[in-house]
Amino acid sequence: MRVNINETEPQAFKAMYALEGYLATIQLSKIEKELIKIRASQINGCAFCIDMHTKDALKYGETTQRIFLLNAWHETQLFTEKEKAILAITEEITLITNKGLSDATYAKAEEFFDQNQIAQIIMAVVTINAWNRIAVSTNLEPAQ
Repeated sequence: MRVNINETEPQAFKAMYALEGYLATIQLSKIEKELIKIRASQINGCAFCIDMHTKDALKYGETTQRIFLLNAWHETQLFTEKEKAILAITEEITLITNKGLSDATYAKAEEFFDQNQIAQIIMAVVTINAWNRIAVSTNLEPAQ
């Protein structure tokens, strides 16, 4: 069994929960936040977070079809242009070693979001990536 960071280093989780508290106040909808969390978790292979956030998305009214097709969002018209901008940011930040957040994706985001909202999206992506790394590194399992 791997370390339980919440038990061994509770101050670390306190800091992560502070980020979550901040994210609860941002201008993105609950669905938009869950799309970020699910997509980053898919890329990072975090079963714990995929399980948690798909359930949350369903609770907030997301459809199963969109969840099933989220990893192929480029190939469908089920997502709005605004959501596609969010998903592109999510992928580019999550896959930071590829090239990072490109100028083209940033410019597309500026069509829908102001600077504060872009900062909020970036922070949402950064936060779920941190959670994914914690969950994967400590072998957290989805609830049965």
